[in-house]
Amino acid sequence: MKQCLLGNLKKGLLFVISAPAGTGKTTLVRKLMEEFSCITESVSCTTRAVRSGEVDGKDYFFISKQEFNDRVLKKDFLEHAEVFGDQYGTSRSFVETMRLQGKHVILVIDTQGAMQLKNQLDAVFIFLRPPSLEELRVRLVKRQTETSEAIEKRVAWAAHELTIADQYDYQVVNDNLDVAYLILRSIIIAEEHKTCHFQQFFTKKG
Repeated sequence: MKQCLLGNLKKGLLFVISAPAGTGKTTLVRKLMEEFSCITESVSCTTRAVRSGEVDGKDYFFISKQEFNDRVLKKDFLEHAEVFGDQYGTSRSFVETMRLQGKHVILVIDTQGAMQLKNQLDAVFIFLRPPSLEELRVRLVKRQTETSEAIEKRVAWAAHELTIADQYDYQVVNDNLDVAYLILRSIIIAEEHKTCHFQQFFTKKG
């Protein structure tokens, strides 16, 4: 029996990551996917407009409001939420298909969506924190993707999100990207090697 650092389970685990915009969650998750082929990010559906550099099917599935509402009625989403006037949802079938392939699926979702799932799914909940709200504001300004008014709305929402952070299993402060990555990486490795998942290791390796 030879185990790997990650990727030993027949059915992958589910991780939910939330963070205020500008905290670096996308960068951290992409780093995990680059290092481990057994990690994938759930691609959410959204009604918002495509931003420069984004690719449909990779960053999001960009769909109309009508299609989104139809899928809500069909219960196609594990969770869905409205954020700053746009709708976001997690495809139930996408997540389950990936997990059955042995992949750990990361849901990068708003705190609204995470709280919908908190008592419904067996998942690990991780909250990424900015060093401070002022540093978050600086990062958002540097992105140059939104107006000053929009940035202030995001900072105000981030302040609200921080009040919910204690409901997550883990909290990681991203004041240094390399350190935050090592912490996040360690959490995922440790979760796979929990005793409650160990029988899956024998099942997969036969």
